[in-house]
Formats: sequence, structure tokens, C-alpha cells
Amino acid sequence: MIESKIRRELLRLAKTHQGMLHPKNVVDAARAKSSPLHSSFEWDDTEAAEKWRLEQARRLIRVTVTLVPLKKGAQPHQRAFVSLTSDRKKGGGYRATVNVMTDEEQRRELLDDARAELASFKRKYGKLIELAKVFEAIDEVENTLEAPQPVAAQA
Repeated sequence: MIESKIRRELLRLAKTHQGMLHPKNVVDAARAKSSPLHSSFEWDDTEAAEKWRLEQARRLIRVTVTLVPLKKGAQPHQRAFVSLTSDRKKGGGYRATVNVMTDEEQRRELLDDARAELASFKRKYGKLIELAKVFEAIDEVENTLEAPQPVAAQA
């Protein structure tokens, strides 16, 4: 019920702004305590500032990359840290990618997370025929991943 009120309010705001929904307009509309969006925001400035710093830390972690020596022609960098679903369920956190890749259980979980993201990508962009070959490649990879694969050591 609340979700539908939020959706209706967001659609109303988009319509008010020529079909475009801007975060600033959403925040401005949510300021009114009577807005269905109001409770979705932290209005205590001290608490909001701390939450924003935590979000900045998450962004910093996500964009950190590590240059790794790989086989010729391979991508020379990777994310230095990854977040696994099981860790997010326990409150969050990031693990060093190199450690995840060398632990069979964590590597399998990362692969499962990647598959879930691929499925989400397909749901989001599945109507774009221009990406048909990408979806075919995803399907091909998914089909080869049905059976557990041996863990390959990262160079």
C-alpha cells in the first residue's frame, strides 16, 4: 500500500517536471510531513550526514581497483573489493577480491551474485533487440554454469 502511494507520488512529480524525475525535486516534495515520501528520508541532519559519509565510503570501496598481472590480452585491472550477498545479509561489508577468488565457497557465491545481476540486467533491458546478442551470450554462459566448475587459481 505504502509502495503504491510512493509510486503514485513519484509519477506525479515526474509529470509535473515534463516527465523527468530529479532527485532534488523528490527531496523537495518529501520535506512536507504530509508527503508519502517523507518517511523515506532521514531528516535529522547529524544522522543524515553520518549516513552520507558511510555512502561515500561505500563508493570509495566500490571504485577502488587493483592492477593485477594477468595473461596477455586479459583485462589488467579488477575491483579490489567485492560485496557478497551473505555479508550484506549480516549488515554489509566488503572482502578483498583476491581472497574471494581463492576461497571456493566465496568464489561460488560471487559467481551466484554475478548470475543474479545478469538476470536483473536481462529483465531491465530485455526489450532492447539491439542487445539480443548480449542476451544470447549471457544465456550461453548461464547454461555452462549449471554444473559446478572447478576453482581456477587467479594469476
